Amino acid sequence: MEQKYALVMATKEHASSSSSSSNSSSTALVLVVVLLALLFYLLDMSSKARSTTQLLKALRQLMSDTKYVVQPVHAYIVPSGDAHLNEYISPCDCRREFISGFSGSAGTAVITQSQAALWVDGRYHVQAAVQVDDNWTIMKEGIKGTPSIPEWLSKALEEPETRVAVDPSVLRHSSWVNMEKELSAHGLSLIGDSRNLIDEIWEDQPARPNNPLMVLGLNFTGKTWNSKVTNIREKLTEKSVSACVFTALDDIACEFFVDEGKVTSDVKQHLGEGSEEFVNIHPYSEFFSFLSSFVSSCSGKIWLSKASSQKIHSEVPENKKYVTENSAVAIMKAVKNDVEIEGMRNAHYKDAVTLCEFFSWLEKEVVHNNLTETEAATKLEQIKREQEDYISLSFDTISSSGPNAAICHYKAVAGEDRVIDNTSIYLLDSGAQYRDGTTDVTRTFHFGTPTAYQRECYTRVLKGHIQLATAIWPKGTKGCSLDCLARMHLWSAGLEYKHGTGHGVGSFLNVHEGPCAISPAHRLGEVALESGMIVTDEPGYYEDGKFGIRIENCMLIKEAQPSYNFKDIGFLQMEPITLVPISTKMIDPSLLTDKEVEWLNSYHNRCRDIISPLLQSAGKQQALDWLLKETEPLG
Repeated sequence: MEQKYALVMATKEHASSSSSSSNSSSTALVLVVVLLALLFYLLDMSSKARSTTQLLKALRQLMSDTKYVVQPVHAYIVPSGDAHLNEYISPCDCRREFISGFSGSAGTAVITQSQAALWVDGRYHVQAAVQVDDNWTIMKEGIKGTPSIPEWLSKALEEPETRVAVDPSVLRHSSWVNMEKELSAHGLSLIGDSRNLIDEIWEDQPARPNNPLMVLGLNFTGKTWNSKVTNIREKLTEKSVSACVFTALDDIACEFFVDEGKVTSDVKQHLGEGSEEFVNIHPYSEFFSFLSSFVSSCSGKIWLSKASSQKIHSEVPENKKYVTENSAVAIMKAVKNDVEIEGMRNAHYKDAVTLCEFFSWLEKEVVHNNLTETEAATKLEQIKREQEDYISLSFDTISSSGPNAAICHYKAVAGEDRVIDNTSIYLLDSGAQYRDGTTDVTRTFHFGTPTAYQRECYTRVLKGHIQLATAIWPKGTKGCSLDCLARMHLWSAGLEYKHGTGHGVGSFLNVHEGPCAISPAHRLGEVALESGMIVTDEPGYYEDGKFGIRIENCMLIKEAQPSYNFKDIGFLQMEPITLVPISTKMIDPSLLTDKEVEWLNSYHNRCRDIISPLLQSAGKQQALDWLLKETEPLG
């Protein structure tokens, strides 16, 4: 479906440039050329997939070996997460990538004695096809006819094959409940086996990181850990529960189960060692034994989140559980205080400075040198490191040219990447962790002359971005109700993208932060958008093997003041805190309304007013010249 669709659009682009019927043979030729180009591209990329034959053979042997499993299992599920159910995980926890070769941040592998299948969402359809070998069947979620894991297993397994195993410490409780129910409907049973079979066959598995913790000052956090603990205890009293367990790394703010070597004397002092109120520190490896002992001695209920692992839920008896969709900390974390909001603004100002410097450099380099995607990403990181309070990238930079830009979460590899030239679209999705905030921004440029069709697609993406950025909505609204605003101008032309429109962003925490999101589907645990939350606005459009487009800003949700206030319910709106020019070369002005042009020019004026002085004071004249050029008024 996707390949045929890309071909239809390519033909449309060609056909629109000619009205003569004599060009029908040329149109047919374009179809053939595009088809062959796409075929050769996919064949070339798939030939680079790592062989998983021996790994699958080793895993299948363990699935039947009672030295490793209590009883033989007939299917083994390998989720993406770790024991904290992080999206971005340590190398030692990349088990699904190890067994399948697929490196995306989301996906589930399932292995039987005769088959192997990989489930991926719309962001990764192309990437999975490139990275996995022919041992695997790719299950494209979101495509009509794609079976769920239980549906597939019900056909892949035959009597008496009924046992499906998974490590419960790396599977969400909510996922376990749903999976167990659906498997049971097909006569299959879900078995929790804490001895992870992937670890048993992973001979050179990396060591677990053991980096020292850092103390973040009150000037960055706006609240002490003591006050956060007080807030949590108030919630415990409100819910009539005795304790809560939260394991998401960005939730952990008051009690650490970490190796002693990570806790420096400064951290111990910060956590109140020797004072009346202090944080108890226990070895990481003792977490489950401590939890079991604590549960036995606790007479009250214990607050758990459905987002915690099945292993944790299995340690707490049902009569002692108080279960909610989100942890006790999730909403507190998502709604930023004034200090955090100011820090996030400052972080995005710094990011804007680095991106203006980068794009001004890149624009010249493309003309004179054979610059690759990885070289560009390396240069950007070098520039970011110069900024005050820079700590790291917030995710691997997506530096993608031409057909690689159609892979939503593409990761360039030196020696296998493309040269950035002036004949293709270039998409850059980058972010950084500064002590005062986290950034995430995507811009799409063309350093030559984009086609009329590329400009139309880009402009429709921009119209969707503006539609969402200018929306006003009543309090209590969830992101799933706003998602269509960003898609409507693509839909009207028969176009679409297969990823969510926005995600929450942490303050020097996860770049993808829940529980808020802007997505077409209602997600379990999704909450209403609130003032103080920061979310992204990032519609896009992608054509496999050709190009990709995305425009992403981080947006602060704040109070709106419309003319009326129906029954005093209150209304909210967004304000962009990302201040990086949006390419005007890529725009077809005839498709924009006066209001949209006004928004774009106003946004670019803010970029000039705030970022220009920073570039001037830093003596970055080339970057300043680029900023002024790219923010010239449209129309």
